[in-house]
Amino acid sequence: MAPQALDGKPSQTAWERWEMASFTQKNVLPASVLNTPAPEPASLVPTLQIDEAELAALRLQARQTGEAEGRKQGHAQGLAEGHAAGLAAVQAQAAQLQALAQTLPAALQLAQSSVADDLLALALDIARQVLGQALAAEPQAILAVVHELLQAEPSLSGTPQLLLHPDDAALVKELLTDDLKAAGWRVRTDAQIARGGCRVMAHSGERDATVQARWERVSAALVRHPPPEHLAVPESAEPA
Repeated sequence: MAPQALDGKPSQTAWERWEMASFTQKNVLPASVLNTPAPEPASLVPTLQIDEAELAALRLQARQTGEAEGRKQGHAQGLAEGHAAGLAAVQAQAAQLQALAQTLPAALQLAQSSVADDLLALALDIARQVLGQALAAEPQAILAVVHELLQAEPSLSGTPQLLLHPDDAALVKELLTDDLKAAGWRVRTDAQIARGGCRVMAHSGERDATVQARWERVSAALVRHPPPEHLAVPESAEPA
């Protein structure tokens, strides 16, 4: 009989042939091992190990970063919009200046013409007042007018008639009687003629030396249009 091993199985000797054990035998585990519950599998979801202070700091940093980026973008956009608005304003002003430059020569010419006309009208108005005052203060001025006509119009044929304001006629008869007789002129009074002027009428023609006619000739020589109505005749030279 083969010797028994400690586990109850027959021990093998060196001369005994090995025999494969039966596969039908089951290895029986101890009851303590069978009754131990299996450990739960480890969780595959990672756990975020962070406290509230760190989370608040991260949120604050994210907000500050967003605000800084927003300000940067807003500043860039504002610069672009401001540049565009400024460029548009400059272009509009340049267009206005160009239009003004194009119309400036004509405007200057018109202004110069207007100023010249105004100055001339003022000068004529002053001259009219001075002439009226001179005729009123020096009635003898008619003597120079009549003497000039006698020297300039010797070709008047027939018996020329010198028409004068009554006051001037009396003065001329008193001081120029010899000259008038030598020229064969006769003196007539005409209250419609202003003092300081006269008119000569003859068969061969007529010479108008009234204040009105002489004033119009002077004005026409200075301007290209007749003088205004208020410059027509000196006030003190109106017919009496």
